[in-house]
Amino acid sequence: MELKLASPEQVAMVYERDLRPAFPPSELKPLANIQAMCREGCYHPWCLFDGEEIAGECFLWLGHPGWALLDYLCVAEGRRNSGAGALMLGFLRRAEPEDAVILVESEAPAHAPDPAMAERRLGFYARNGLRTAGYDTDVFGAHYKILYLSAEPLPDERLMEENRFIYQNRFPKEKYDRYVRIPRDPAAEPTCQVSWNEG
Repeated sequence: MELKLASPEQVAMVYERDLRPAFPPSELKPLANIQAMCREGCYHPWCLFDGEEIAGECFLWLGHPGWALLDYLCVAEGRRNSGAGALMLGFLRRAEPEDAVILVESEAPAHAPDPAMAERRLGFYARNGLRTAGYDTDVFGAHYKILYLSAEPLPDERLMEENRFIYQNRFPKEKYDRYVRIPRDPAAEPTCQVSWNEG
């Protein structure tokens, strides 16, 4: 297997096949936004290829040079529980620059629709070497724990600065202020979930 950047047609295919069934509207960007970000050079649509077949995808939303957000990590339905997710993370370390920092949003079990699944995801990331940041976020009403892939531990202030930039660089100020909380107030309830959008 190998990790390669997908074509626009392949991105559209895995979006419909894998991402749309797997992610709620509050977490799923419109396909048109993803395609536009790819054209603008601020998105890396990595896919795991097994010959001609795509076994999964790990899409990166790029921030400042050396920083990115793991936007989606998803394994094709017939490939789940096969180690494909861990394989993608391993390949991703080699596909991106050695000193890159990759931020990860993972649903917080406290407010997840399926707390047990959210716990398993956090365990998956921990087993694969991701570090847990000391802050949570709230984006479009979804409460996330923040993890990151980095060669060294980093201070939360630095992580939050780059985390904010990724969203602020894309959203109008009023949209960011309304729907993004970085960091999230630990005492607050999640905001009302809305569909992911930029409008």
